[in-house]
Amino acid sequence: MQHFLFINNLIYSMNISKENLRKIVEEQYEMIIKKPVGIPREKLSIIAEKKKATHVIIITGLRRCGKSTFLRQIMHFYYHDENFYYLNFDDERLVGCTSEDFDLIYEVLLEQFGDHQVFFFDEIQNVPKFERFIRRLHDLENKIYLTGSNATLLSSEISTKLTGRHLDIELFPFSFREYLKLKDVEINNSLLYTTKGRGKIIKLFDNYLHKGGMPEFLKINDYEILQRLYEDILIKDITVRYKIQHVRELREIVKYLFSNIGQKTNYSRLCKLVNIRSPNTVKNYLDYLQLTYLGFLIPKLDYSVKKQIVSGQKYYAIDLGIVEYISVKLSRDLGWALENLVFLSLRRKYPISKIFYYDNGSECDFVIRNEVKVRKAIQVSYFLDEHNKKREIEGLLKIMKHFNLDSGLILTYEQEEELDTPAGLIHIIPVWKWLLQE
Repeated sequence: MQHFLFINNLIYSMNISKENLRKIVEEQYEMIIKKPVGIPREKLSIIAEKKKATHVIIITGLRRCGKSTFLRQIMHFYYHDENFYYLNFDDERLVGCTSEDFDLIYEVLLEQFGDHQVFFFDEIQNVPKFERFIRRLHDLENKIYLTGSNATLLSSEISTKLTGRHLDIELFPFSFREYLKLKDVEINNSLLYTTKGRGKIIKLFDNYLHKGGMPEFLKINDYEILQRLYEDILIKDITVRYKIQHVRELREIVKYLFSNIGQKTNYSRLCKLVNIRSPNTVKNYLDYLQLTYLGFLIPKLDYSVKKQIVSGQKYYAIDLGIVEYISVKLSRDLGWALENLVFLSLRRKYPISKIFYYDNGSECDFVIRNEVKVRKAIQVSYFLDEHNKKREIEGLLKIMKHFNLDSGLILTYEQEEELDTPAGLIHIIPVWKWLLQE
């Protein structure tokens, strides 16, 4: 196989010598091999099938959500820690690297580690026009794994050169299941169906509800980690990348959204709140938040796109620990925290384009639409009592009837019940139990 097909006529554009590049490559390889495998992520199970395909595997997600550790797990469980190349482009010594440097990088990798056909590249979106090199590697029948902290890696840059040749994986902070693994808690019947077990799991769930699922923060429990993460996303991933001049406006918008999780908002309202003249500027800011995985917007379910925009959208955050740090709320409203957790679980399972809220006389927190048909209706209520139970049930029944659903779901903090109605079953389940079932 002609691995040296494109090594002729090298152009060394980095301000780094070949010898120093060799040291970087060696140090990074030694670092990744020594890196602990960590808690096996749930997404790891899908690698078995994706590994068989010839496609490039693209892994995206929030900064510090565990993408490098996920790569480490793939190396360990699927390649037995051998016969691959690794390079992390988030290394400050590689700043200024361009697509023209890839030939030199490949030459150094071959010299140092021999001839392999498996490549792991971390944060490759830091290199402009990286997709051209990846296409060439792919054409040489190499298996390639890429990570990036920006969702555009899934679209414009890579899709242009690799149309139909890449498979996408989105990695999120720890799910509740993964959080329990971190705490060495085994999920079994004793845990789920005994008083002692339920008490233990609810205590852990309360902690997860406040601290979220960012791996490094959960291990060290220092909010400075979340502060540094937030600043890196805001400055490096958004302000610098998209050349934003008015950072204060961006900060105010993020603070407002994180303090009003699950509340309807629109571009005009945000313009007035932060004194921005152009709704298009606000739209761009919200797009950047979604591209960097800091948060997500879901629209009202309506077959008119114009009505979706006018009706406003709801914002949900990627992690409740980050919300705890950014939000200006003086008290915790656990209702919205539960709602945010439910959204994240749905988002792990469905693309954002399939998740909506519904409001047409009867309100519903989440509806899942598959193609043109609504498949699920989910309400979230911290506690059902005499004041809201009838309203929540009747509203859900109307939605079930409207969309011809045979069941509906109400998620609570700890209440559990099953209602058999003429319109279909209504399941009332604690969020923590639903998260484990999901």
